[in-house]
Amino acid sequence: MKNPVFSEKIYSFFLAAYRWYLLTPERSLEEAYQSALKIKEIEDHHFNGNKISSDAAMYSSSVMDYFQADLQKLLKNVRMRLTEFKASRWFSNESKQKAAAKAGIEYSNAALVLKKLEFIDQVIGKYTNDAVNDVLENNSENLVNSSIIVAENKVSNQPITPKSVIKNNNNKPKRKADSTGVLPRSILTTITRLQAELDPSSEQEVVQNFRQTQKITIISVRFILLLIIVPLLTHQIAKAVVVGPVVDRFRGSETEQIFLNEEMEEEALIELQRFEERIKFENLISDAPPLSSEVLEIKMQEKAQEVAEEFRRESANAIKNVFADVFSVVAFVWLLLISQSSISVLKDFFDHVVYGLSDSAKAFIIILFTDVFVGFHSPHGWEVILEGLSRHWGLPANRDFIFLFIATFPVILDTIFKYWIFRYLNRISPSAVATYHNMNE
Repeated sequence: MKNPVFSEKIYSFFLAAYRWYLLTPERSLEEAYQSALKIKEIEDHHFNGNKISSDAAMYSSSVMDYFQADLQKLLKNVRMRLTEFKASRWFSNESKQKAAAKAGIEYSNAALVLKKLEFIDQVIGKYTNDAVNDVLENNSENLVNSSIIVAENKVSNQPITPKSVIKNNNNKPKRKADSTGVLPRSILTTITRLQAELDPSSEQEVVQNFRQTQKITIISVRFILLLIIVPLLTHQIAKAVVVGPVVDRFRGSETEQIFLNEEMEEEALIELQRFEERIKFENLISDAPPLSSEVLEIKMQEKAQEVAEEFRRESANAIKNVFADVFSVVAFVWLLLISQSSISVLKDFFDHVVYGLSDSAKAFIIILFTDVFVGFHSPHGWEVILEGLSRHWGLPANRDFIFLFIATFPVILDTIFKYWIFRYLNRISPSAVATYHNMNE
């Protein structure tokens, strides 16, 4: 027989959960409204009712970073709550409204809902531009190539300002790899440079463009270092703090399982055999009396214990590496997901660096890269890499898999290189392709 008190508690719990579900639209709208009120409060108190923007000269860059961080959090919350509001309103219907009335829940009237939505639209309408949001979030880090900005502003006779940079980001000018023109690029570049040099305000623009390029370089280098340091640091911390103690605890009682694979066992036996031969050889070339079987047995036993302990640690370390690498991959993916704006800046940085090289430098880098990874001697390098990974994870080096990988992956990589040269580089820099073919012959 069921306990009536227990049944009543279960009923009250489900009733509360159902009420919470029915109030989702009103709750989401209220949270979005409160976030919009906070944005409006910052505008009124610190920006004289104007938009929170880095154009405001009344505050330093550190203060603007503080306001922009709060703005991004509030805007994100408004968008998430509005999305939740729309989704919950879409799923709501007349039957659910009747159920809410029976449950004693009263929705806000339509006039109040429309008033809140109108206020939210008025507040966040100034921040709906994605390019503006990206620039505010990254302190004007997403800047386009300075030469493109100079050329476009020269044509329109407009000074270079953060707004013009945002506009150029919005228009998303074509990259060098996607743009072609009637006239050669060198002639257009020369004309643009002459226009910039003849302008009286060119000095100020050059300084500003240099600062913009410097920001892009700093952001890109910092992001590359983060992509390298964060996974490595995560691997070491996870291995020492999380994975290491767990593996040592579970393997502490395992006295029989010393080797993870047959290669480790064979390596240990070879080392033990060499030790025995070394002892006999040293005894033969010295004036010492011959070793007795008992002494030799004792020394071999000590060496066997030492070898067993060494390979036990190596096996445990291989298991730790597997789980620590998982943590590193998760940290790397997480870093990519939260750094979309930095990835965009990094793409522009590589585009500027790679396509800004001379034709001979491009050809040299392509030949060096292809010879290392897909050239005649590359199979030996891939074999060393794969065997190193197998040892890192404590896996036996499968020769069939290694040979199959070497026979397929460099071929695929070589095909990708040739397609890139034919599809993009040949259209952007034909002279670089000609130099590449001449150097490769």
